[in-house]
Amino acid sequence: MINVAQQWNRCLGVIKANLPAEQFDVWFAPIVAVDYDQENSRVTLRVPSRFFAEQIEGRYINILSVALKEVFGENVKLTYKFNVVGNDDSSAVEQARDNSSAKLQQQLKIRNPRVANPFEHDDALYDIDPQLNPRYTFENYCSSMSNKLALSIGQAIAEHPEVKTYNPLFVFGTTGVGKTHLLQAIGIKLKEENPRMRVLYVTARVFESQYTTAVKQNKINDFINFYQSIDVLLLDDIQEFAGKPGTQNTFFHIFNHLHQHQRQLVMSSDCRPSDLDGMVPRLISRFKWGMTVELEKPDLELRRKFLAMKAAQDGLNISGEVLDFIAANVTDSVRELEGVMVALLAHATMLEQDITIDLARSIIGNTVKVTPKQVTFESIAETVADFYNMPTDLLYGKSRKREISDARQLVMYLAKKEAQMSSTSIGAKLDRTHATVLHACIQIEQRMSIEKDFSREVQAITASLTQ
Repeated sequence: MINVAQQWNRCLGVIKANLPAEQFDVWFAPIVAVDYDQENSRVTLRVPSRFFAEQIEGRYINILSVALKEVFGENVKLTYKFNVVGNDDSSAVEQARDNSSAKLQQQLKIRNPRVANPFEHDDALYDIDPQLNPRYTFENYCSSMSNKLALSIGQAIAEHPEVKTYNPLFVFGTTGVGKTHLLQAIGIKLKEENPRMRVLYVTARVFESQYTTAVKQNKINDFINFYQSIDVLLLDDIQEFAGKPGTQNTFFHIFNHLHQHQRQLVMSSDCRPSDLDGMVPRLISRFKWGMTVELEKPDLELRRKFLAMKAAQDGLNISGEVLDFIAANVTDSVRELEGVMVALLAHATMLEQDITIDLARSIIGNTVKVTPKQVTFESIAETVADFYNMPTDLLYGKSRKREISDARQLVMYLAKKEAQMSSTSIGAKLDRTHATVLHACIQIEQRMSIEKDFSREVQAITASLTQ
């Protein structure tokens, strides 16, 4: 009988010899091999969380596969086991590799996808590798007002491919706002519902590399014929075509063919079509034929949703207060939020630290560039007035109208909590007494405890104070 612990130690030896010590300590030292099903050649590894397994898959699966095959044999399969909720063993679940879209995986029936080869002829015309990551599904895509339009259009394309209202779809936005995830989610949904559809996700850089190879090998016709056979082309980071006239000219003809034959095109860029430098005008004009939509920087609602989802997936017990703090201070991209969550996971699992606001503050300071913004009484009053669409002067006046009085109380509460002002100083600013300020703070706290909508408004205003 095989001793799985001993065999796993042999695997760790292989991995350790090929990784920096700090990476090995963070990502492999905590893993324990708990079972080996010899009949099915399946190894089960216990990891701290689902997120941990995702990181292993995304970063180290090649070296892990080599080690497992060397020790357990070529046909070895891998399953992860982890607790869904903290350290509660009763919540443990098992997850096979890459099962975020099991339906897609079953269709592909491949473990290590190859790059779609435009020079390779296949009698089964529909059978190509779509180059899709099964984790990037619509179900894993957090939504808010900052991406609602783009998400709705993406879902419409995926659910009704016969309708070409949004053809082409051009999605633009800065790094880390979810462009790649959206393109892949469209492709995954299409392949799940239409297995025979020729869907291909490709980056502009890969397309350019394939084009260069085609030119060198005198196979440009094979290259063009392959891309003209695609039913749905998902082209990421198209700004990479800038300054490359040969690639642009070839894509121009591919674009025309696909569009003329009612094939769907979805493209992404870091800027809108009109701002693309180094791109020929006739190609830019075609990008504008369909729908152009922006993915904005993640707003507070989206950031909060994403953090809550990742905490649940990772089995991390993080208070709402800590999640709110992170969401309020990490504002540029989802990738930055992911970096913070990775660091929190490491501290929680490796160092056995409680996840507090102080820990989050320390991690944020090390992970992202934060420019502190001074919160003053005046900035609080202006922010509250803007949020409720009223002149700032009304907050300093004597009006007892409900909406003005409520906003004034909120200014008092935030001045005490965020600007660390004394009740006397706050009262002097508004020509109110010390007792009035204390009463206002108590009223706001009581409302926040029972009025969820009001509590969210306060969180949004608080977040905007530091942005």
